[in-house]
Amino acid sequence: MVKTISKIGNSQGLIFDTALLQLARLKVGDEVNVEVHAGGTITITPMNPQVIEAEKAAESIKRLIQKNSELFRRLS
Repeated sequence: MVKTISKIGNSQGLIFDTALLQLARLKVGDEVNVEVHAGGTITITPMNPQVIEAEKAAESIKRLIQKNSELFRRLS
């Protein structure tokens, strides 16, 4: 995913759209750890990663499959 650094007030920053936040399971106000590695790679890690119980994950997958059953059928 390509993002552009934007001017935000007197600073610069990246705008995370809703889809990106949802994929990363982040929300406004969450704390993250930012690390800069050799070569300039930056990683952003949630401070308190959410752990999903196996039962809850299974229920979510079932709902996803049911909701998108036609799509999955066409892709198979």
